[in-house]
Amino acid sequence: MKKIYYLYYFLVIFFLLTSCGTRSGHFKIEGKLLHINQGEFYVYSPDGLIEGMDTIKVQGGDFAFEIPCEKEGTLMIVFPNFSQQPVFAQSGKSVDIEADASHLKEIQVKGTKANELMNKFRQQILSASPPEINHYAEQFIQDHPESIVSTYLVRQYFIDSPVPDYNKAHTLLQRIEAAQPDNGYAKQMNMAIENLKASGIGSILPHFTSTDINGKMITSSSLLSAPYAVISVWGTWNFDSEDIQRFLKTKQRASKGQLQLLSINIDANKRDCLSAIKRDSITWPNINDGEMFTGQTIKSLGLTAIPGNIILQKGKVIARNLKPQELRDRLNEMIK
Repeated sequence: MKKIYYLYYFLVIFFLLTSCGTRSGHFKIEGKLLHINQGEFYVYSPDGLIEGMDTIKVQGGDFAFEIPCEKEGTLMIVFPNFSQQPVFAQSGKSVDIEADASHLKEIQVKGTKANELMNKFRQQILSASPPEINHYAEQFIQDHPESIVSTYLVRQYFIDSPVPDYNKAHTLLQRIEAAQPDNGYAKQMNMAIENLKASGIGSILPHFTSTDINGKMITSSSLLSAPYAVISVWGTWNFDSEDIQRFLKTKQRASKGQLQLLSINIDANKRDCLSAIKRDSITWPNINDGEMFTGQTIKSLGLTAIPGNIILQKGKVIARNLKPQELRDRLNEMIK
């Protein structure tokens, strides 16, 4: 009789645990992508929740993805059209994603408070102008300094912006740190702001040394001495950033020696980078240390996004993180 009782007790506990969602110490994403039957997209984490890049398979429009997760963190999903959307992970939780491939800005992520807050923010900025978006982002952070969403918004709108506001970012990060004393990523960003300021618009590019993907030592000297130079961040999984590499190759050939280039590849697998370099006949230095956004060179330059870039004229930073078309227009204007 006792054996039957214990077996019944075990089954009840097992049922309760499995019916409550994801196992403790894990986080799960499930979803449906309308207008895409089969395919794949990528996911990475800017705050170290996962290492490198993972692939999410889509079958019949459905997809699922589960990771070990002991703390809150941010996952960046790279959709087939190469747009990126954040999903905020929490231990023992799961979320459902509802998305239409033709209207990814209207994505809905349901299942946790952080993702519900992000849904509301997305709706708020759908038809807003860039200044209005920054205002809404600042107001969100002031209202929700305890939320992991606020850390993402600081980076997105006050650091990675083509016109960053490092002083504002510093102030907002201080508010976040006060509300989230264990948020190590916010602390890292605040510390990185000094590097960002050092390579901000109007400043001379900070000196650095590194090793390219072929093991050759490179320094910032050649970039500082060139009439024009571009440092770009790219990955083989990001179409816009790869397309920029091809544009830069064409522009460098037409510049008659005026344009110097340095690229930083953030692929976790160096073989993917080498294959793309060979395929596109890229001859300028490429850094790939396998550390993605945590590598020493990319951190020292304050580059935190893909596609990211720094534009130099006679060694001085004249633009940062231009959008692909803005970069093309700027270089076409500078180099006839």
